Amino acid sequence: MFKWTAIRDHFRQMSRYIGLGTIIFLAGIIIGGINPAFRQFLDGQLEGLDQLVRGIENSTNPTLTMLLVIFFNNAIKAVLIMYFGALLGILPIVFLVVNGMVLGYMMQLNAEKYGAMQTVELMIKGILPHGWIEIPAIIIASAYGIRFGVIMLKLLGSGLFARSKAAANVKSLEYFLIRSVPVTVLLIVALAVAAVIESTVTGWILGK
Repeated sequence: MFKWTAIRDHFRQMSRYIGLGTIIFLAGIIIGGINPAFRQFLDGQLEGLDQLVRGIENSTNPTLTMLLVIFFNNAIKAVLIMYFGALLGILPIVFLVVNGMVLGYMMQLNAEKYGAMQTVELMIKGILPHGWIEIPAIIIASAYGIRFGVIMLKLLGSGLFARSKAAANVKSLEYFLIRSVPVTVLLIVALAVAAVIESTVTGWILGK
């Protein structure tokens, strides 16, 4: 189950879904950055983030608290969107769109306030150090969630309309669940590394 060659081969099989997840996330960034219709919703999301940050800053050990909050928040969400994707893939799609919109909206707000160059610098310093691990991990988790939803949709369809394909779809489900276990472990490890970087290196870079 945990052989690297098997994990690599399954990643290749999942390439279409990972690509789709990337496109959905980028679309969310664009929507959040240019569409004012979602401003009130996104302001609420940012307010929630601000409250979380203030709570971390007021803790007795902000660095450790930030590490734990970021890790558990991201790890729990990653696992949930992978397996709750069984609900026809709806949750991972919504998750990707909303997170992309929040990022796009933040970039747009910073560009309005500080200008494009300062925004690019902020993205490089504030997101890139941990984001190159965290964002792909979230996209991959969502891709697996979408794939889970497609399998369940096919299974439901075969049960209702094409019973001859039911056995093949059950086999696909079993294979997916087996292969998702090592991926889940890898994603949790990756998100732990990203949380360490974000709570230490990113904060240090932004403080310079």
